Amino acid sequence: MNRKILVFVYGTLRQYEQNEHLLRGAKCLARHCWTPGILYDTGKGYPAMCCDPLQRVYGELYEISYEQLQTLDVLEGYRGENKSNLYDRIIQSVFTDLIRYDNVFVYIYKNTQEKMTHIPFGDWKCHRYLNNDNLLYFAYGSCMDDERFRKSKVDHLFKLVKGCGKAHGFSLAYTRKSSDGGRADIIEAKNTVEGKVYKITKECLSYLYRREGVQAKIYRPAFIDIEMNGKTYTNVLTFLVIDKNEETAPPEHYAREILRGAKGFVSDQYFEKLKDELYKKFKMIVSI
Repeated sequence: MNRKILVFVYGTLRQYEQNEHLLRGAKCLARHCWTPGILYDTGKGYPAMCCDPLQRVYGELYEISYEQLQTLDVLEGYRGENKSNLYDRIIQSVFTDLIRYDNVFVYIYKNTQEKMTHIPFGDWKCHRYLNNDNLLYFAYGSCMDDERFRKSKVDHLFKLVKGCGKAHGFSLAYTRKSSDGGRADIIEAKNTVEGKVYKITKECLSYLYRREGVQAKIYRPAFIDIEMNGKTYTNVLTFLVIDKNEETAPPEHYAREILRGAKGFVSDQYFEKLKDELYKKFKMIVSI
């Protein structure tokens, strides 16, 4: 078969999960994308996605071979249309940071009457890792600066700074449109974003959720790879904008926080890039 076969994966087939080897050699088109649906924990070590047009399930998008599709069918217990399947294989649209893909295969759970636990954020990795006692947290925007930590009396929670992290495959963009201007986000692109890596405990999450507007569905927690001191760290926490807009100029006080937090910490080249992009995109010159 010569036509491209696209599949959206959201559980054990994702990067670093137990069945990722089944996608070895496949082309990954996006690591942070979504499709309409709702996610549950089956309690058997894998999640189940069910249809729901009003919610989102996050996962990864791959271009695979016909042989790999057959392997996935076996894994998911799919025997064909109108058969007694564990998962059905349906076609849906998948949305990345930049484009929409149609005609993507998605495996959905057949037994919707089974009692299962809803997975918050629609993200299996969040479900797996957010309860860890310790996490690495990659801050690329205003959380590089500690002024608001101190004002909120939580600065003691963010004292353990591990170093400067580099998130390859991302670009910084101001895609969150707030009442007073844009807020920072990272989107998948052939670029690198630098930021501050903290070692945090679960105690920090309630503050970060409030600050990032997680309950209001402004940002969502996500897990990415970062490079730090020449070593790759996997499944590092960060926050991504959910509904991305065209870039909007940030307010000056917010841009100043980013530059102040970055100065002397990220590479000189990246710091100059932050300033240059503020000017090129928005004609902003921000003093710190």
